[in-house]
Amino acid sequence: MTHHYFFAPCPRGLEPVLVSELEQLGALSVRGHDGGVQFQGDWRICYRANLESRVASRILWQVASQSYANEGDIYKIARALPWNEWFVPALTIRVNVAAIKCPLRSLDFVTLRIKDAVCDKFREITGSRPSVDTVQPDMRIHGFLDARQFSLYLDTSGDALFKRGLRKSSGEAPIRENLAAGILSLTGWQPGVPLLDPMCGSGTFLLEAAQISLNIAPGSGRGFAFEKLKKFDKRLWIRLKDAALARQKPLVRQPLFGSDLYGDILADAHANLSAAGFSEIVTLKQANVLEISAPAPFGFLVTNPPYGVRIGESEKLLEFYPKLGDMLKKKFSGWKAYIFTADPLLPKCIRLTASRRTPLFNGALECRLLEYKMVAGGMRRIREIDITCQSDQQPVDFKN
Repeated sequence: MTHHYFFAPCPRGLEPVLVSELEQLGALSVRGHDGGVQFQGDWRICYRANLESRVASRILWQVASQSYANEGDIYKIARALPWNEWFVPALTIRVNVAAIKCPLRSLDFVTLRIKDAVCDKFREITGSRPSVDTVQPDMRIHGFLDARQFSLYLDTSGDALFKRGLRKSSGEAPIRENLAAGILSLTGWQPGVPLLDPMCGSGTFLLEAAQISLNIAPGSGRGFAFEKLKKFDKRLWIRLKDAALARQKPLVRQPLFGSDLYGDILADAHANLSAAGFSEIVTLKQANVLEISAPAPFGFLVTNPPYGVRIGESEKLLEFYPKLGDMLKKKFSGWKAYIFTADPLLPKCIRLTASRRTPLFNGALECRLLEYKMVAGGMRRIREIDITCQSDQQPVDFKN
């Protein structure tokens, strides 16, 4: 059995979650790195990781890793690879290059040299060459350089894995699906336990929780780049998909609850859940987060509240955060609350003591996942001297 080297990038901060996930899928020699996880395995593992990973952004097959000194070395390494044995020249390609402490002057030139090497190899062997498509290529080639080493990868996923094929309406600035799934894993929530997102937006947390509850493989409704490779094992792929389908649970209502203040935003969540077939799985209602009550005696509240990225919003949020903390203390005793935020004002102004703060990144935006254990009588007393975050005004309307 031939073992290949793979790398699975993921949102920064979720590397330990992805390590555990890949080990459960049967990957070998799994090691976390900043921004992703390296592992080994055969094509069965590659297929399963694409089909079943909820946290990975892509599954990259490492096809070269060598030392280099200049752009000429990059060209030679890429040209020596048997590209024609992996896919046909009729497919389109795109080359992406990233680097850390790379001594070369231009990554654009490095990208061009890799593309030239691939095309020259195809022209030499087959008499024709692949075309470049920067928007929707058939094959994505990823190069990575550090100070001394050049690694080259063939992307087996195609579209990023957080594109589950479920979302029909994204609303405003949603978090990516694999980040939402990773956050749910970090909270320790399990299927069957009540889960509430009281500021659900387009429903990303709820969509991921529904798939987890029903044991639906996140890649079961989409295609992958590895299906276009010459050595694609269609029979193995069908067996893996059939096995994943057999593990799915019946479509029965789950203790999953979502709400939002605005009807048009909630309509996006309804549309996404309906398109995924989850209309009868999740309970949605239009409500102000400051006026809701806990839907069960205990459970997990997980949410990504708005933050002050536009002029004027920060002042409104200074009024909102203390009221959110008061609401959680009064109405969610016995629950665990997890708030994912990029706003440094929130932990200062919510007037609750976080039992855990986990650094995460939403793209390039540094965030925190704040854990609050809502135990009656166990909260920090509100300090009257905290003038910055005090307000007696009415609940904030974030839309205005």
